[in-house]
Amino acid sequence: MGLTRSSRHKRAATGAQRAYYRKKRRFEMARPPAMTKLGAKRIHKIRTRGGNEKYRAIRLDTGNFAWASEQVTRKTRIIGVVYNASNNELVRTNTLVKGAIVQIDAHPFRQWYEAHYALPVTKKVSKAAAAQAEAEGPKKEKKLSTTKTKIMAERHKTAAVEPLLETQFGAGRLYAIIASRPGQSGRADGYVLEGRELEFYLRRLRTGKKHQT
Repeated sequence: MGLTRSSRHKRAATGAQRAYYRKKRRFEMARPPAMTKLGAKRIHKIRTRGGNEKYRAIRLDTGNFAWASEQVTRKTRIIGVVYNASNNELVRTNTLVKGAIVQIDAHPFRQWYEAHYALPVTKKVSKAAAAQAEAEGPKKEKKLSTTKTKIMAERHKTAAVEPLLETQFGAGRLYAIIASRPGQSGRADGYVLEGRELEFYLRRLRTGKKHQT
């Protein structure tokens, strides 16, 4: 019982040292942090108070990420941790925690977008994707029914993707934030960064790189 969640050892707000009137209790016990790393999925099940269970993720490499503006969620691969407000060491060691900014594979979202809108998500394409498209040759366009054509025409009105996201789709990687707690739930789920939140974190990444050089 080395780790504890009790605050009995802390001083009072006035600075007074609190008196010890009892020993440690098991319900005040803490556990070591999970420090979930990027790698092949490995989860430990832990029995907790009341016979409940926690799922301690030791390693994870995928997660469910939501594209909020399009109201779609896809399971995708986590490529790496790029920013953490609390500690740069967690970036260097690719540690997955709640609030960490990660790069994820854009392919599942690109596939959904192009199937839903029948439009390319971006005109900018990486060299690897361009080479693959050349090898496959020109795609044959499917003839749509009148009803389907009307549906697509309506969808095209709201098909615009913001420029920052379009650039990321061209590179094949999106910035996302982890919203779940991998050490408690055994999952690394989150959402794709957009709008002002994306602009904020891009600024933070740029300033971080400047300080390193």
